[in-house]
Amino acid sequence: MNSAHADRFVAEHLPPPEQWPELLYDLPELRRLQATPQLNLVQVLFDQAVQQGGSERPFLRSPSLTLTYAQAQERVNRIAQVLTQDLGLVPGNRVLLRGGNSVGMALAWLAVVKAGLIAVATMPLLRAKELGDIINKSQPRVALCDAGLLDELLLAQGQHTVLETIISFLHNSDLTSAPTASGFAIAPARAGVPLALESLASSKNGQFEACPTAGDDIALLVFTSGTTGLPKAAAHSHRDVLAACETWPRHVLQATPEDVVMGSPPLAFSFGLGGLLIFPMWAGASVYFPDRPYTPQGMAQLMFDTGATICYTAPTFYRQMAPFMAEEAQKRGHAPKLRLRLCVSAGEGLPDATRQLWREATGIEMLDGIGATEMFHIFISSPPDRVRRGAIGQVVPGYVAKVVDDDGHEVPHGTVGRLAVKGATGCKYMGDARQQNYVKDGWNYPGDAFTQDDEGYFFYQSRADDMIITSGYNVGAPEVEDALLKHPAVAECGVVGLPDEARGMIVKAFCVLKPGFEGDALMVKTLQDFVKASIAPFKYPREIEFLARLPRTETGKLQRFKLKKP
Repeated sequence: MNSAHADRFVAEHLPPPEQWPELLYDLPELRRLQATPQLNLVQVLFDQAVQQGGSERPFLRSPSLTLTYAQAQERVNRIAQVLTQDLGLVPGNRVLLRGGNSVGMALAWLAVVKAGLIAVATMPLLRAKELGDIINKSQPRVALCDAGLLDELLLAQGQHTVLETIISFLHNSDLTSAPTASGFAIAPARAGVPLALESLASSKNGQFEACPTAGDDIALLVFTSGTTGLPKAAAHSHRDVLAACETWPRHVLQATPEDVVMGSPPLAFSFGLGGLLIFPMWAGASVYFPDRPYTPQGMAQLMFDTGATICYTAPTFYRQMAPFMAEEAQKRGHAPKLRLRLCVSAGEGLPDATRQLWREATGIEMLDGIGATEMFHIFISSPPDRVRRGAIGQVVPGYVAKVVDDDGHEVPHGTVGRLAVKGATGCKYMGDARQQNYVKDGWNYPGDAFTQDDEGYFFYQSRADDMIITSGYNVGAPEVEDALLKHPAVAECGVVGLPDEARGMIVKAFCVLKPGFEGDALMVKTLQDFVKASIAPFKYPREIEFLARLPRTETGKLQRFKLKKP
């Protein structure tokens, strides 16, 4: 089946086939996908959801709005009509998405992909510079942005003329309501007052045939920061995402139409996109989105109030929630009863102490897993009844994994080595020479150090590179260094990740100041605030130490390993 993409920009910037990972379709469900040339991810998900639980079951929930699958699909169709009919987008065009977890963001993402466009979701905390890097790489003509997050995107748009149009949307809105100035709006590049788009969406008839995309057509670009801090765009096709549905969700998670899902990872992360949108649709379940970002106490309360049965978040958040869960249970007695049954932890290493703390507070054994943006989602994980203390789990059906040395040879069980994975999904960076670092001889190398025992359980050791994973967020040390070096007081600096019980890791900076500046507490706060204002706030260094010089090699290369020593 020929590609439906008229715009071949992404396809032309994928790595050559000899640099692609080997894809395995060893399961019956995967073989059926492989044999189906034409697939539209969103249409398949809606069809699957209706088959699982019916079109009138609730799908998207918020404090002010609940949409059934039928209602959600009709609203997705309206947005797709606006994108294709009013804005003239053609299959293969990229659309940047900027928003937190909300009904509006979910509908927008689904509409983009159903229309045969390529979704480029970005995290809500990104600043104009970081958004500009993504715009420069992906070349989107249109952006869909939460109305409360326009400022930084407008700044980025002013420096990147390729972004012609910004469409703002409300956090949790109903496209069929009467047109209002605060609803959807079209904002041409550098225009004055945005035009209302809600009237355009509400005027559509909601009839839209899914673009007949080929299974291999790219559906989304997921941006991730490597140790260089430069954005990498992992490309995933319609078939890739559906293949991911047939692995971990089918064989480990096993969600049902009765499940209510909630969680904190952003939809811009593959962890959040899978857990809080794609996989619930595949099961015919529903998803709850709050009106504002979760706090540990707020999420604990909502778990009781919403009847949530599945939760996704990072270990740090589970640790922070644990005392509030016990407090809520004691305060409420037996009404309403906690329905929570599955708690998925990913995004960073799960300390055993956190697992035990959560089990003591809730009686629930956590479901741990490791995945990668480049692989789309989780590939090593075990269900709660097969948990082994200290281990992440066993390889998920549909994947194979091994621990290897630097030459790619498998090491004996119990020996620390690099994790290598292949299966139903794999890494395809768009226009990036680092593809050859991630994929070697058909295997994906996520960059983690592991050991494996004789029964196939994998034990996480550390990151194999300089990536800092703090509270579930990936932070590239050079990006923080670059922000610090822009301050007039900083002569040079080095940034590392150090172990931290609460966050898994923290960002620590070692700075050499220019003459005339004092390395005191005021300077620490000044530099921290400076970083927060220039890049995403979660990347700022929580600790700063001032040194007379940094350890370097004779060639001037920073020796990070020396900074990590006590």
